[in-house]
Amino acid sequence: MTTRRSFIKTTAMVSTGLLMAPKLFAFAKKRPIGTQLYTVRDAMAKDPLGTLTKVAQIGFNTVEGATYTGTELFYGMPATQFKNVLRDNGLEMPSAHYVLGESMAKAKGTITNDWEKAVDDAAAVGLKYMVCAYLFDTERGNLDKYKSIAEKLNVAGQIARNRGIQLCYHNHNFEFVPQEGKLPYDVLLTSTDADLVKMEMDIYWVYKAKQDPIALFKKYPGRFPLWHVKDMDNTPEQKFTEVGNGVIPFKEIFTHAKEAGMKYFFNEQDVTPGDPLVSMAQSYKYIKENLA
Repeated sequence: MTTRRSFIKTTAMVSTGLLMAPKLFAFAKKRPIGTQLYTVRDAMAKDPLGTLTKVAQIGFNTVEGATYTGTELFYGMPATQFKNVLRDNGLEMPSAHYVLGESMAKAKGTITNDWEKAVDDAAAVGLKYMVCAYLFDTERGNLDKYKSIAEKLNVAGQIARNRGIQLCYHNHNFEFVPQEGKLPYDVLLTSTDADLVKMEMDIYWVYKAKQDPIALFKKYPGRFPLWHVKDMDNTPEQKFTEVGNGVIPFKEIFTHAKEAGMKYFFNEQDVTPGDPLVSMAQSYKYIKENLA
């Protein structure tokens, strides 16, 4: 199975070589139910048109992109073409993932290389959010390094904001490993401009790091407009599982959506036991009946 790290590296190599509980959401006029296309990354690589049709048939009405870095295309298509494909399937893509790019000097379409072009294409496809998806091992470091990353995010966030797009940062669990009595995640939050850089909270990884998402919402209200909704099974390995099958108390977490500033959420399951579309359908059913 393709990992997130290898998936991002592969797209870079290509380039260099090539819901219902409405009372919980009274603040929203419409509650999209989204999915991260990373869950179906292999299928999207082989047949993006057919896969998007199947995603829409499940019931999802929004998607979050997982590829652009390296190709400066959305699943092999320029922005306007991909936007039309989404429209034809009744889908919108308000958010997509990008990388910092320090470890991939030759890759374009990253925060540190050809970002202006990435922002232009994001605007053309209709994105509202651009997300720094992951920091490679060589891009991490001490707290000063995270402060340096925060400065780069501020610059990138201003460029995005000039086109009406919000930059966000997506967490894993390494940001919660203490350094000198502080968490790198707190450093990122306090060292970035709250208007220029917000957060996409991956709830699974927050739990994996033994952190409390609700406590983070209270500490940094309004900083979390995007969520990744993925569940954790009740085993020592803490594997990914379909939403509703695991131990994460999503019903309680969703009651804090307004405090968090949540606008969109995306179901994601990095690894599935079989066909990803089957797992996505199971998660969708639970989300629609219990959360959305």
